[in-house]
Amino acid sequence: MAASRLVVLVSGSGTNLQALLDAIDAHPGGAEGFGAEVVAVGADRHDIAGLERAEKAGIPTFVCPVKDHPSRAEWDAALTEATDAYAPDLVVSAGFMKILGKAFLDRFGGRIVNTHPALLPSFAGAHGVRDALAYGVKVTGCTVHFVDAGVDTGPIIAQGVVEVRDEDDEAALHERIKEVERQLLVDVVGRLARHGYRIEGRKVTIQ
Repeated sequence: MAASRLVVLVSGSGTNLQALLDAIDAHPGGAEGFGAEVVAVGADRHDIAGLERAEKAGIPTFVCPVKDHPSRAEWDAALTEATDAYAPDLVVSAGFMKILGKAFLDRFGGRIVNTHPALLPSFAGAHGVRDALAYGVKVTGCTVHFVDAGVDTGPIIAQGVVEVRDEDDEAALHERIKEVERQLLVDVVGRLARHGYRIEGRKVTIQ
């Protein structure tokens, strides 16, 4: 069976992208054994480490800055077309800090994987780590989920738990969450690609 085609979207350092690339390289069967290959990396801004990681690995890249388009809808349409050019089976939002719009969801709905640094549905939004700390929870973690039209509201695929320590500040807690998040994302993407999946309502089942 051919490896699933992944387009990975990044906005910054690209550590989740690197974790995927390393896992594929390290797998005994390479991309075919892992079940997926990264065919392109897209970004919403130029000159970021995530793009450098892709270029170093010989992977095609594309950049769609919001400011280059007259409206958010036109940006979304341009991002959709740029992504679709690589015919992805799955789109991985790996630290991509823009909300994907209607055109993108219409084209790739049910195939967009995102990570969030909290145990959804708790602490959705841009400040999941800070909000969990402020609430005083004793455990938090990360969620890998499919993207829908809401903010962090799509069907949950997998979650990883991280204990909150008394001495934690936001940075220390986030660092430990990111370690779990990278491993969880790699595991989930590989399983989705190798085994296939179905989404029924809010329930995701990997075959």
